[in-house]
Amino acid sequence: MDTFWDFFWYLVWIFLFVAYLMVLFQILTDMFRDRELSGWWKAVWVVFLIFVPLITALIYLIARGRGMSERQLAAVKSAKADTDAYIQSVAQQASPAEHIASAKQLLDAGTITPEEFERLKAKALS
Repeated sequence: MDTFWDFFWYLVWIFLFVAYLMVLFQILTDMFRDRELSGWWKAVWVVFLIFVPLITALIYLIARGRGMSERQLAAVKSAKADTDAYIQSVAQQASPAEHIASAKQLLDAGTITPEEFERLKAKALS
């Protein structure tokens, strides 16, 4: 790295290489997410990605770009629905009666003292 411009072009090439790797991994992820593409076609795409990577990546993005975006959108929607369902199942608030009933069970089992039961009962009713 003799000059500023050598360093600048080095950074440009590093950026382009990282961008290419991101595209490559996105293509591979999309390829194995696609259930309509047969295993043989997936193998052909992978072989071409290994031996002629830049041209194959461009052809894949041009030929299958729309389907790529649709599969990515479906995956994001599925993940969001799963996350929302999990959050709702965890965050469902039990009624005060349920809190008091569970505290009563703990009191009957001897796990908590009567003072703790009264505190839990007051907290549930507030």
